[in-house]
Amino acid sequence: MVIIFEEEQSMEQQRNEATERLLSRQGHPNLVYNEENGGVGVGDEGLVTVSNFTSILGLSTLTAACITFGFGCAIGYSSPTQSSIMEDLGLSVAEFSLFGSILSIGSLIGAAISGKITDLFGRKMTMWILNLFYIGGWLAIAFTKAPSLLNLGRLSLGFTNGISNYLASIYVAEITTKNVRGRFTIIVQLLTGWGASFMFVVGSFVHWRTLALLATIPGLLQLLLLFFIPESPQWLAKVGREKELEAALLYLRGDKADISHEATEIKDYVESLKSFSSEGILDIFQKQYVRPLLTVAGVLVLMNLGGINALAYYSGAIFVSAGVSSMVGLITVAATQTVIGILGATLIDKLGRRPLLLVSSAGLCFSSFLIGVSFFLKDFNWWDQGSPIVAFIGVLMYMGSYALGGVLPLLLLSELFPINVKGSAGSICNLMGNFTGWLVAYYFNFLIEWSSTGIFFIFSAFSFANFILTATMVPETKGRTVEEIRASITHSSD
Repeated sequence: MVIIFEEEQSMEQQRNEATERLLSRQGHPNLVYNEENGGVGVGDEGLVTVSNFTSILGLSTLTAACITFGFGCAIGYSSPTQSSIMEDLGLSVAEFSLFGSILSIGSLIGAAISGKITDLFGRKMTMWILNLFYIGGWLAIAFTKAPSLLNLGRLSLGFTNGISNYLASIYVAEITTKNVRGRFTIIVQLLTGWGASFMFVVGSFVHWRTLALLATIPGLLQLLLLFFIPESPQWLAKVGREKELEAALLYLRGDKADISHEATEIKDYVESLKSFSSEGILDIFQKQYVRPLLTVAGVLVLMNLGGINALAYYSGAIFVSAGVSSMVGLITVAATQTVIGILGATLIDKLGRRPLLLVSSAGLCFSSFLIGVSFFLKDFNWWDQGSPIVAFIGVLMYMGSYALGGVLPLLLLSELFPINVKGSAGSICNLMGNFTGWLVAYYFNFLIEWSSTGIFFIFSAFSFANFILTATMVPETKGRTVEEIRASITHSSD
């Protein structure tokens, strides 16, 4: 027992020393901030400043964005195609509800292994694997003649979504510098909204089979781009490929950049984690990780229970039920998501993650309530001319609010957890988020028949709970390196 106690003390001392070393580096005497490009480098000793943006970093971000655009295509596909698929294949409401919600079932499967598979194969190899499921899923939908193949294709897309949404955020967070990490991550996730918007707009004019074929384009483009991008430096450090780590950093920051500080910081922190963690699934339940885990999982669950899958999958039907043209509604939603998403990308590294998440949660709460009010007015014939306008404004506000803050839980997931438990945290949070998303997607068509007013009031209540959780538990991570964030969390929990 004495030997075990001494070993635990030694491991604790090693962890604290690594933490203090990382925290002290925030005041490194040779580091300077370059006001012109927002980069960091070394001062008067002639070393080259590290730039926040290079062409390879842009290309790597675009590659990750391809898979999130495909994620959005899968989400938005069912909304403009519902009536035509039901008519062509003779599906009932229950059968189409299964088709819509089976995307979330596939996401559940993917989410359950998302963290571990990206840790096992690496970020880049996982992208290669996911493209097989992505392209195959769309081809199955495009050429199906039976509901079974339709559902199998949708399930394959869901599996891809369950991993890709997590993977894109993690990869971009690990290849960018602290000054642009939030901006780049939200830009990548903005492509999810653009993918859904693409489905909304183009799906209003083309056959559903043609739309499925068009949706394979992001996957085909990513297959080409994967030949030219590096692996995540943090993952390379974790698996002990130090020479490849330095080569990847040089590739991302520029051939003449001084990457010694960044490389040393990554290697030191990963090494310190190895000294006290065996990387088991239960490691995520250690004291220092419990609060971040509850926070991120709670925000994801409440955001999904707030109804995002219902509005993303069935917004066309919601517009029709409220008395609004589905084509006009869907095209306007696409434009709104684009404008608000760009605004969020501009503000995230200036205002921070927490303020945007608070605004987003408040907007989701109010807009859900507004949609519920519109259905209430319609049910009692109190304002026949005005209720469709209220519903229209409510849906636009809802989708805009989600475009502003929907990516932030995944950004927090990539920032709050160290590399040794990030896989476990990602799997747990993704699994819980996707399970609640499936519940909403499957039961929404039945619940809106039960009470169109009541279901949106329920969505509003969950969004309000998310606002409270964000206000009380979500930390601010703006302007800090991933290693500094995790070191301070470990330090404070001790």
